[in-house]
Order: sequence, then structure tokens, then C-alpha cells
Amino acid sequence: MVAVAGSRVLGRISALLGAAGATRATYTALRKRPPGGAVLWERKNYAGRIVHLHAGLATATGTALAAATAPGLPARTRTAAALAVLAAGGCGAYDDVVGADDPRRGFRAHLSALRDGEVTTGAVKLFGIGAAGLAAGALLKERPADKLLAGVVIAGSAHLVNLLDVRPGRAAGAVMALGAPGLLRRGPAGPLSAAPVGAAAAVLGDDLGERTMIGDAGAHALGAALGLAIVTGNGRRGLAAHAAGLIAAAAAGDRVSRAAAAI
Repeated sequence: MVAVAGSRVLGRISALLGAAGATRATYTALRKRPPGGAVLWERKNYAGRIVHLHAGLATATGTALAAATAPGLPARTRTAAALAVLAAGGCGAYDDVVGADDPRRGFRAHLSALRDGEVTTGAVKLFGIGAAGLAAGALLKERPADKLLAGVVIAGSAHLVNLLDVRPGRAAGAVMALGAPGLLRRGPAGPLSAAPVGAAAAVLGDDLGERTMIGDAGAHALGAALGLAIVTGNGRRGLAAHAAGLIAAAAAGDRVSRAAAAI
């Protein structure tokens, strides 16, 4: 029993430190040689300061690597983690770069544009992350209802963290706070919680110092990882409760973002 417990602790520590190390290394590399040039990744934050988005790509990479290589995870769980986190981060990065000048926000705006024949970057995120969440859920659960609920939780968690990314440190801090209890969970939920917590911690100082922001890439990737941890640590009742809460948060998206900005 002691050996098993020690192995679990080491697995979580390995995932936590692995995510932090990979995120920091990627962040440093991106600062030196940003793909497409530095200007492509520069943005004005809420206060009008010029910051870069390197933390987003870095956290997505670090989280995916740590979740996919954490010791003791089944192969299907590793595959689901890599799929969900990389897809969420990739869709978010696409929106960060291509949709930077699009003022439309929220599901309704993007679905309205889609009805008019325009595929916005927000619509790409909505369907891309949703499809990846369902695919990951199908790998993690056996019954159809559980697969569907798992997909909702993974995609909904990605969206929730993005809603909180309205001021420096809000999203990264929320990921650390929401993921910390999961470190105590048995099974895959422990290391899957450790991965986003470690990645967020690695860039929190730069985020709070307004040198970088995690953007949609980082927020969606970190959120998807939290969703994966929730899915692996819950049965149908827990999944249903989390799915209901996440749907409610999405419906009240503007209020959630305003509340996060006011903290």
C-alpha cells in the first residue's frame, strides 16, 4: 500500500514538474524565435500595454506533453489527453492569430454569422473543440450517455477558462485553484490535474507582470485538461452535475467574465 501511494504521489509530482518545465522551456524558445515573427503574437491588453501571446502556445504544449507522458496512465487516456489539449490549443491559437480583429464575441454572434454563410474563427473554435471533446470522451467512457457528458465537460471546461481570461492572471490563477483539489484524487485524475496546474504556474508571474497573456490558445488548452481530469474522476452523476454547471456558466458568459474582471 505504501509503495502504491508513493507511486501515485511521484506520478503527480512528475506531471506537475514536467508540465512546468516543458512550458517554461517552450515559452523561452518562443520569446527568442516566435513563429511568423514577433509582431504576429503581439497584442494590446486591457490597459493598452503591448504584450505577447507566447504563454498560450507554451502552456498548451507543456500541458499536452505532461498529460500524455504522465506515468501510470492507460494508453487511451494518454491519447484522449493529447487530442483534447492540442485541439483546444490549436483552435485557440487560430482564433488568436486569424480572429484578432473580429469584435464578435459569444456563441450567438458566431452562430448568427454561420447562418449567414460566414465561418468565423469563433465558429471554428466552437465546433473544433466540441468535436475534440466528444472524441476524447469516447475514448475515456464506455456508455453513449457517459461519452456525451464527458465531451460536454471537456469542451465546457475549455470555454469556462477562456471566459475568465479577462485580466492578468485570472485564467491561470483559476486553473491552479480549480486543479489543486484534483491533485488529491486517485487514478488518472491526479496527474491530469497536475499537468494544467504546473503549466499555469510556470507562466503566472509573467502573466501577472503583464509581459504576456495566455490568450485563447492557453485558456482553452488548460481548460480542456481540467475537463479531462474531471471526466476521469467522476461517474455519470458527477459528469451530469459538472456538465449542467458548465452549460449554465456558458449561458451566463458575459456575467462570468465581468465577475472575473472585478476580482
